[in-house]
Amino acid sequence: QVQLVESGGGLVQPGGSLRLSCVASGNTSKINSMGWFRQAPGEERELVAHRTNGGNTNYGKSMKGRFTISRDNAENTVYLQMSSLRPEDTAVYYCNAVAGARTVIPGVYHDGLDYWGSGTLVTVSS
Repeated sequence: QVQLVESGGGLVQPGGSLRLSCVASGNTSKINSMGWFRQAPGEERELVAHRTNGGNTNYGKSMKGRFTISRDNAENTVYLQMSSLRPEDTAVYYCNAVAGARTVIPGVYHDGLDYWGSGTLVTVSS
């Protein structure tokens, strides 16, 4: 089992920046990849960014160039630095970890187990 705890959400004005953090605990030695998904009201959950232990990274369509994912593997932590935020970035952001997989395309496909945090709300509004 892997437990994930997010922090860093909140209210930010359009054009502003915000940094999310997620710390993993439990059976962290099995983690292959960590990242973020988000879900806006009435929408499906979508990929924000995901990064494997080896550094392979994928971003969602509208995030590349504005969002940056990073990981501290020693501290079992994943960060999401968000800049140039837009009202349409308003969503609940969920931390995700993939564990026990043999094949991982970060944020796209894996054959392991998914673990999720409880989510942190990001609101972009003036």
